[in-house]
Amino acid sequence: MYERILFPTDGSDGAAAALAHARGLAETHNAALHIMTVLDTSSPHIGMTSAGPEGATTGMIAEEHDESEPGMVGEEHDIDSSLQKRSQAIVDAAADEIDTVDTVTAVERGPPHSAILDYSDENDIDLVVMGTHGRTGVERYLLGSVAEKVVRTSDVPVLTVRLGEDDN
Repeated sequence: MYERILFPTDGSDGAAAALAHARGLAETHNAALHIMTVLDTSSPHIGMTSAGPEGATTGMIAEEHDESEPGMVGEEHDIDSSLQKRSQAIVDAAADEIDTVDTVTAVERGPPHSAILDYSDENDIDLVVMGTHGRTGVERYLLGSVAEKVVRTSDVPVLTVRLGEDDN
């Protein structure tokens, strides 16, 4: 039924909760597990953050700037290189937890929901398994939801896994 399962991750606790489901489904169906993360190029900021407790983030945000102006980082490619390395570390860490099925890792660029859908189409993915942050109300409206956008527009089934209180 499922030959290729996609697990998009941002390295958060919510994504980690979804990894167990993705692994279990891949094992049950002897499917390849594609593990991907996305460098969000839809934002005017380049972020260097890491997930903290209860959805908080730590790190720094650096706006893109003209290289002729003084700034926190002399060259934009230093930031890009750091983000690429961090992103690769996220997918590698998830892949290191899987030794029972074949894994494929990828770091994509673009608006996260679009990159996930494009990757799914290009790689003939049969199922997407992803975590949610469980935001509601105004917070969900203002911040949006990558998982919700993927669910609404995906051509393949999407399993969402919400981080439970016991998982914190």
